Amino acid sequence: MQIEIYSDVVCPWCFVGKRRLEHALETAGYANRVRVIWRPFELNPTMPKGGLDRRTYLQAKFGGTEALRGMEDRLTKAGEADGIEFAFDRIARTPNTFDAHRLIWLAGQQDCQDEVVETIFHSYFTKGSEIGNPGSLAEVASGCGLNREEVERFLASDRAVQDVRAEEAMGHRLGIRGVPYFVLNGSIAISGAQPPDIFVSALQQAEKTVAERKAGA
Repeated sequence: MQIEIYSDVVCPWCFVGKRRLEHALETAGYANRVRVIWRPFELNPTMPKGGLDRRTYLQAKFGGTEALRGMEDRLTKAGEADGIEFAFDRIARTPNTFDAHRLIWLAGQQDCQDEVVETIFHSYFTKGSEIGNPGSLAEVASGCGLNREEVERFLASDRAVQDVRAEEAMGHRLGIRGVPYFVLNGSIAISGAQPPDIFVSALQQAEKTVAERKAGA
């Protein structure tokens, strides 16, 4: 079974959704039977290359300090339930995430995509790392077993720019407007960080659909 996950690494609900999917895969016995592919979806495609002050940006986006605090409180509780310790106070800037998506694409070519995604999420949301910075991304890559110098050269080039743009366009053609967004076997879609039981039901339905197709072949 294949699961494509459209996500952005600055989306806290994408981190929560990752945990909930992992829980569903483990408890339902699918952990070793599923291939997960991460697809890019920039929530802030016009973000300046150097990013913006996070609190100023999000206060403007969500309507002030109280609204932002309420959102962060809800996410903190959701994270605690799923084993994530969000540390929003450590995050200074909202980054441009295009280079992070390019790194995730590269990791997909070297069979360590999920590990790189996990490390980027953890670096940003629990350590406050500047994941729009090529140096920070190279450090992430190195910690996941990739060659740091090769990653630095990759990020300094324009390699995979068109590949990532093409994958983003594919998501928009699917009508995706928000993330996380999960596509199971190209046919069953789940929008949002749903509870694990929703994922389990979708996994079972996807497996049933495959079996029916094979029987009818």
